[in-house]
Amino acid sequence: MAVNLLGSNDLDARIILNVGGTRFETLKSTLRKLPATRLSKLTEQLSSYDPILNEYFFDRHPGVFSQILNYYRTGKLHYPTNVCGPLFEDELSYWGLQREDVEPCCWMTYTKHRSTAETLSILDSLELDTVRSSRQEVIKKFGWDDNYQYVQGRLPKYKKMMMIVWQIFEEPRSSTIAKVVTVISIFFILVSILSFVLQTLSMFRITEIDFVDVFINKTATERTPTLNRQQVHPSFDVVEWICNTWFIFEIVVRFLVSPNKKEFCKSFLNIIDFLATFWFFFTWALTKLNVNDNEALDLLSTIRIMRLFKLFNHHPGLKVIITSMQYSSSVLWLLIFFVLIAVAVFASLIYYAERMTTRHPNENMF
Repeated sequence: MAVNLLGSNDLDARIILNVGGTRFETLKSTLRKLPATRLSKLTEQLSSYDPILNEYFFDRHPGVFSQILNYYRTGKLHYPTNVCGPLFEDELSYWGLQREDVEPCCWMTYTKHRSTAETLSILDSLELDTVRSSRQEVIKKFGWDDNYQYVQGRLPKYKKMMMIVWQIFEEPRSSTIAKVVTVISIFFILVSILSFVLQTLSMFRITEIDFVDVFINKTATERTPTLNRQQVHPSFDVVEWICNTWFIFEIVVRFLVSPNKKEFCKSFLNIIDFLATFWFFFTWALTKLNVNDNEALDLLSTIRIMRLFKLFNHHPGLKVIITSMQYSSSVLWLLIFFVLIAVAVFASLIYYAERMTTRHPNENMF
């Protein structure tokens, strides 16, 4: 004859719980400490009750249950380190407990799986392993999946061509042609940056010299050469024109076949590409109009170096680095803040240290 464990008014009655083949024994009063949970509502009418063995059977994880039962006993819920976070959350949900009940000492270990899951979802969104999107995925990106012509299997040829060209320019590993286009794009980016760097060397610049008459005495003069200005070698202009012709062709084609023109224009890399190309033609027009050299205009020309960021689209590892920097921006800004503090402090110390090395401040060349 079965003994009514929970039906008795005796709170000291013992209860046997069989969880995943492991038997746990506790008191009725212990399970009543946490009302509105599964264990606090045990009755003999439940299907989990075995009248022959006089126990309750639950096909759940016994390792996690040991911590849950300990929570009933001590009021402190600890995270078992031998199970993963999602499994522990499922068990908590089954037994009617909240994840906020986990003790602070285990909270960082317990929530680590959440940050890991977020990181994995971010890496999945980067499509690092995607070599070539399927036809259905491309059509969905263009928003043609509900198109009547597509449903009827009669997609126009120009739309099919847009899909092909889009994959060539946006998915570098999708085909042989896409790989060739990627190599060409990288080549022109590197050549353009290398040309910009070499232009700063005096050996690649043409020096214009003017001759002026200098009076040696009241009756004699002598022609003396004077430095007028330095100009970039004309061959660099040819290189820049070839590179920017490719950049114009690339950005126009990518814009025409883009499935979302608004998102394309908002892209940081596309903005850099457009500004760098526009600035080349702007400075070329100023040169043709005989506008004097302006250092501010030359400084803005350095925007072409930022084309290096376009390489992030061609290498999965670079995508991971830039994404890590984006999601670690708060920590990076904190690091930069402390570096600036150190720079300000030590720069002040160096300045006053050098002032003390000379008797007269005017002699200091700092």
